Amino acid sequence: MKSYFSMLFLLLFAGVALHAQPLRKSSREANMEAAEAAMAEKNYYQAVTLLEKAYEEIEDESLLPQLAEMNYQLRDYTKAARYYSRLLRKDKQNVFIDLRYKYGRALKMNGNCEEALEEFQKFIGATKDEKLKELAQYEVAGCELAMSKTKAKVTPKVLDKNVSNAFSEYSPSLYRDGSLYFVSFDTDEVVIASDSSEEKSAMIFKTTKTDKGWNKPEPLDQKINREGFQNSFVSFSPDGSRMYFTRAIMKGNEVGESKIFYSQGGGDSWGAAEECTGVNGEYLSLHPVVGELFGKEVLFFTSNMDGGEGGLDLYYASYKGEGVYGDPINLGPKINTPGDEVTPFYFDGTLYFSSNGHPGYGGQDIFFTVWNGQVWSEPRNLGNGYNSSTDDQYFSLDREGYKGFFTSNRPGTGKSVRAKTCCDDIYEFEVPRIKADLVVGVFDVGKKPLKGGTTNLGTVSTTEITPVDQKLNTNGNRFDFPLVLDKAYKIKVTVPGYFPDSAQVTTIGLKETKVLEKRFFLRALPETKVKEEPEYDTITTEQPILLDNIVYGYNDDKITPESEPDLNLVLDLMKKYPEMVIELSSHTDYRGRVEYNQDLSQRRAESARKWLLQKGIAASRIQAKGYGEALPKPVNEKMASEFLFMTTKDTLTQEFIDNLATKEEQEAAHQLNRRTEFKIIKGPTKIVIKRAELRKKPTTTKPAPNRNKQVQVPDTLPTTTPAKDTIHRFSTLYYAKDPKGVPIMHFTVREVDFGKVKKGDKREYTFEFTNKGDAELKIAIISACDCTTTDYDTDPVKPGESGKIKVTFDSTDKTESETIDVDIILENTMPGKDSPIIERLQYKFELLK
Repeated sequence: MKSYFSMLFLLLFAGVALHAQPLRKSSREANMEAAEAAMAEKNYYQAVTLLEKAYEEIEDESLLPQLAEMNYQLRDYTKAARYYSRLLRKDKQNVFIDLRYKYGRALKMNGNCEEALEEFQKFIGATKDEKLKELAQYEVAGCELAMSKTKAKVTPKVLDKNVSNAFSEYSPSLYRDGSLYFVSFDTDEVVIASDSSEEKSAMIFKTTKTDKGWNKPEPLDQKINREGFQNSFVSFSPDGSRMYFTRAIMKGNEVGESKIFYSQGGGDSWGAAEECTGVNGEYLSLHPVVGELFGKEVLFFTSNMDGGEGGLDLYYASYKGEGVYGDPINLGPKINTPGDEVTPFYFDGTLYFSSNGHPGYGGQDIFFTVWNGQVWSEPRNLGNGYNSSTDDQYFSLDREGYKGFFTSNRPGTGKSVRAKTCCDDIYEFEVPRIKADLVVGVFDVGKKPLKGGTTNLGTVSTTEITPVDQKLNTNGNRFDFPLVLDKAYKIKVTVPGYFPDSAQVTTIGLKETKVLEKRFFLRALPETKVKEEPEYDTITTEQPILLDNIVYGYNDDKITPESEPDLNLVLDLMKKYPEMVIELSSHTDYRGRVEYNQDLSQRRAESARKWLLQKGIAASRIQAKGYGEALPKPVNEKMASEFLFMTTKDTLTQEFIDNLATKEEQEAAHQLNRRTEFKIIKGPTKIVIKRAELRKKPTTTKPAPNRNKQVQVPDTLPTTTPAKDTIHRFSTLYYAKDPKGVPIMHFTVREVDFGKVKKGDKREYTFEFTNKGDAELKIAIISACDCTTTDYDTDPVKPGESGKIKVTFDSTDKTESETIDVDIILENTMPGKDSPIIERLQYKFELLK
């Protein structure tokens, strides 16, 4: 730890432990004596300069370990690698084996990954230090990553000379008014870091940007920048009313004390600094940044307190108000490593941080992890461009997430007080905004372009379509529209003399710039005038709401793309009415075996439910129910207006259908019975839905063609089914065509009956599974009702390995007997899709009155 903090000072405080004046040439003995005095004062820059002079006189090899180590800590990786090489090539007995690890890192940060890889392999084979061996294995993975030569994700630019100087600038933080705060010495003179308060201190500066660039920074007043203390970080609360920063006291090049402070105010007026309570102690605390966990404000920060994973770790503490925080909690081994995790930044559920313990391109790389409400995801490297062969830290974003900053000591960016990699500069970058455009082409059924058409574009919400734009093109058949992200749109095309047509497109979930193309092929109108019909239907919740477009393949339960508009309708309603609980039901016609129809309808209802779960709706808000053929469809006014052989007094029972006059009428009735519906079982008692009809309605007494495309043939048993001992019907993989490259959860038991339960009783069961797939299994989250708690290991389960999920049921709030679903949502995705694999467990109980 002691040697690390020597480097920490350089990372945080500009690498400026330098002698004030050049020394006159002296004898080797004088240089050695002066070097020892400088070492005693922990002034490593002056010491290494004197030792280099002494070494040059007679090439005393006993000085090589010190020269290598001090240059390494001063981040002169070129000189460090040179001295390590001279030392280690003669070290046949591995006396300096631990220095070989640092030699590999020095080579890597010089960009010599192939040589570094060789040194790490030698080190791994010889060392007995298990923690260093683990770090070296990460370095091997990092070398392979760096050698893959992936394309840079951004092109960062160093801030102009008004901000950059020969020393380091770090901790860039953008305030809500657009001003930039950062920490620096703001000097090009050589500075000595010592215990004396007369020396220069690292201060927080503020600058603003104009069309000509960044203005000259101004330091904050003495309420924040206090003599004798080194500031090392600055950040702000989301509302801009609190500024957080670190104050440290140096012992030469080492950090002797570091504590977190805050100031209240905003803009140009910040109050006196106050020490935060609960996060400081007899350890180093630094890098504070406000975030959110479990719906509450927390403070993320860095510390070396006891009980961590090693080095510096990331912690969080809950905010109690007025600068007081709860007990610090370590973020755990998924994020923290035996190395160092530093400089966190929180943005919209994502935590960014720098680490030298995860596989990276250089020394400290920038990583990110995403919070799903219960656990953090596996950290991922932010990628080439953000990261380099050197140290990249202090990542931050603006309020929109498209512009940001970080610091790096990557070479080639200007003057430096020592080596080309000794000091940090602030870089700014901009993430390209995702854009979406729509191109509409209009043709006749013979694919001939139709001129003179009009295209209307509107956004689709839960209750209405809001017009966005209308375009007429008298000279061509192309229409171009810019679209807004995360919106669903309806397009309607009309051309004189042709039937109109419409379609829907969406930019929801779009992750890259895209041009959406939509071609319409219009049918010519007959000579007889077509009766105009209203564009919207109004449906109330007094009766089950039919989802006309839920489409399934023959004997299949998978949701098809044609189904998504209606499911999006349900999704929007669930978002609009967060208290609403619904029953999703699926029905078949009466043909086929009763047992099979029941099973098929249940699976279809569950497929629709899983689609909504994957969009973020809580499992407790949706009950999936398959009724098979048990509930024939009552005829409503809409059905009666379309099918003149029906009246609102009829129900589509077997007797009614068998007595219809023609096979066409019978098939139309069967088709209406094969349906998916939803009804509100809790929440609002009545809602009104306006929904655009996309199909032409019949104008004669003849039954319309099979307009509902759910199933075109009777529901009968499929000729082939997946092996039931491998993939269960409670898995979304059940009907995957090619379930390869995915984990397959095989449970010994999936359904449990807890039997009779008294109100207030608890029951528990441990479900055991084996991964029978050919990919590593990772559980992202397990979702169930509030009455259910789960306990499970979040570590990946390799193929052939087993795991357990403990489910505990509490009947305290229950009022009736139920069957409870427990949905296991994996990080693994369905073959060829972006949607996650979902597995289900079930338990039921009988509540005693």
